[in-house]
Amino acid sequence: MPDKPSSPIAAIFSNLEKKYRPGAYTKPTTFYFSLDDEKWTVTLDARACRVTRGKVTDQADVVLKTSSDLFLQMWRGEYQPGAGDFFTGRIKSNDPQALKTFMAAFS
Repeated sequence: MPDKPSSPIAAIFSNLEKKYRPGAYTKPTTFYFSLDDEKWTVTLDARACRVTRGKVTDQADVVLKTSSDLFLQMWRGEYQPGAGDFFTGRIKSNDPQALKTFMAAFS
């Protein structure tokens, strides 16, 4: 990871490993984030969080695709997504409930 994040999104992902609460996930779970031009893969298990820039697996357990701006608003708690966001395609995910669990693993 670079010492200085190149974007607000990179700043979030570069700090996830330090902010992870061990035990938040008991089995390995992989998340793939596609946020405009930025792609990130995050793997969580009982002991650690591993963050990699880019798409490193075709078999992510949870996928999230949305705009960088909307992701930043959600991460900061400024926006709570609703069903309409998923129905209209503003947010795309194969497991919307898992996104709440993901956020809670870093609080």
